[in-house]
Formats: sequence, C-alpha cells, structure tokens
Amino acid sequence: MKIAQVSPLFESVPPKHYGGTERVISYLTEELVRQGHEVTLFAAGDSTTKARLIAPCPQSLRPEMLRYPWLAYHTIQMDMVAELATEFDVIHFHTDYLHFPVANRLSTAHVTTLHGRLDLPELEPLYKRFPHMPLVSISNSQRTPLPWGDWHATVYHGLPDDLYAFEPDAGNYFVFIGRISPEKRLDRAIDIALQCDVPLYIGAKIDKADEAYFEDQIKPLLRHPKVQFLGEIGQREKRELLGHASALLFPIDWPEPFGLVMIEAFSCGTPVIAYPHGSVPEIMEDGVTGYTVTSQEEAVRAARNIHLIDRKGCREAFERRFTATHMAENYLRVYQQLLSG
Repeated sequence: MKIAQVSPLFESVPPKHYGGTERVISYLTEELVRQGHEVTLFAAGDSTTKARLIAPCPQSLRPEMLRYPWLAYHTIQMDMVAELATEFDVIHFHTDYLHFPVANRLSTAHVTTLHGRLDLPELEPLYKRFPHMPLVSISNSQRTPLPWGDWHATVYHGLPDDLYAFEPDAGNYFVFIGRISPEKRLDRAIDIALQCDVPLYIGAKIDKADEAYFEDQIKPLLRHPKVQFLGEIGQREKRELLGHASALLFPIDWPEPFGLVMIEAFSCGTPVIAYPHGSVPEIMEDGVTGYTVTSQEEAVRAARNIHLIDRKGCREAFERRFTATHMAENYLRVYQQLLSG
C-alpha cells in the first residue's frame, strides 16, 4: 500500500526530546515500512526515517519558533501533500485541523488522527463545518465532546516492543515525566513522594505559556532534597529513568487524550499511579499495571503498596495491547475500510 503520513512540523520525527505526537508518528511510519508498505513522511527536515522524507522546512520549528513562522511552513506542507496526493492510496494526517480545507477536496482516501483534547469551545463549530472528515481517536474518552464526528475507529498508541527493556527490579524512587503545567499536577506528584519519604525524579519540559505557573507554584517545591528536577530529557535518559523507577506518578487533572508515558512505563515493567481522568481508565488495568486513585490519600496508600504490583504483569499488558505492531495493524484496517468505502 502507498501511504502518506503527515506530521506537525514543530518537532522532528522522532523528536529529540519531548513530543508525543511525533514519536507516535515515527513508530507507526517505521512499522509500516517494516511490514513492506511504501510510506512517504511529510515532516521537518531533521527527521530520521526509513520512509521517503518530504520536508517543507529544513528543521523542526519549536527551537526557533520566533524565527520560523510556523503557519507559513504548514501551509507549504499542505500544498505539497495536495500536489502529490494522487501518488498515494491513503493519506494519514496528524496535523489537528490545519489540513481540513485541503483534505476536503482530495479524491485520495484520507483520515485524520486527533492527538489532542477536544473539549475546547472553538472546536464544535469547526468540526460541524467538516462533518464528513474521517477521524480516528486515540481513546474512546477523547471523543466525548464531539460524539457526532465521523469516527472510524479508536486506535491506541503503540511502541516498538524492543524500545524499552523489561526491568524486573525496581529502584527506590518515583518518577514524573512529561510537561509541567497546571493540568499535569506535578504538585500532587511531589506531595505523594514526600509523604512516602521516597525520592522523586522529574524529567519535564516547561512551555513558555507555563513559565509563570512554574515560577509561582512549582519552583518553591523543588527545594526539598528528595525532589530532583532534571529538566527536559531525551529518549535515552527516559529509558534509564523509567526502567528503574518503582512507579510512575501520573496524577493528572484534565481529560488526558491518551498518555503515552503510561505505556512507556508498562513496557519497562514499571507500574503507574494515576488519577482516572480522560483515557486513564481505558489504558490502566487497576491492580495489574498499577493503581487508579481519586484522592491524595488513596495515592499515598497506593504508592506505599506499589511493590504488590507484578512488574512482569505490566510488561505483559504492554505486549498484549500497546505494541507498534498492534497500532499499525489497527490503522491498516482503517485504511482498508476507507478504500473499500
């Protein structure tokens, strides 16, 4: 099958540091190539792939956001996709809704995976303007604000099964990985770790929009000697940090669309303690891959009992549900449905 994957240009594919969407696009693209499909990746020029790479810009835009006008390069990207559209059997967009006016006029089959939250007020009139745009969700809960969308499937993210090694023995520390923002609730994670008297390692980026929140709410909490802030970390550091943690703390306070770091933890054998918002009840198997909790009291109790979770069971849950092979096969079914339709 001839397949185009269209990535946002803010990060390379895969990203050098933070960037869940681009990481998933990379895993999907490389798995489709491995299975023998002819894949073209529209992405930033510093991407690395075995697919054919078509780059609208020489490098990812986030490090140089003030120098590179992101909308201009995404407009160039969509024109490139439209120009080559007849070369493909299916075009798979991962670019939110930027491509909708172009995709709406393509004769080539196409589908859009939505990677973000859908409960923002401006999205309802937008999706009603494009009611027949074929969509894929990354969790069933993600669809809740737009149940009338043209949903073709829910496809959970997947990782290469050899990306993380199974670590049967846990170290004596907790970890928080991702982004520092009010909805991610790092403050809760710090509170859990300190109540358990266990060190917490934090590998997280700070977006410009969240700098004031970090300075006012989080920075004072980092003074405790058991709290170690590592900043934004790359894939190698993440492997090391996640693999030897006794638990990943995921005490979110928002409708999480998926939560890639949860399955990264499972793949290492590391259990997760999470609040049950958004996708969490779909991704977690309570008592198998960790614990879902509804209060700080429950979270502390779960953290103190995290040794009761079988790390091998976490890895088995990952292999059963969240590999890149599973993800690619599920997307291939969507592509076939579109072509049959």
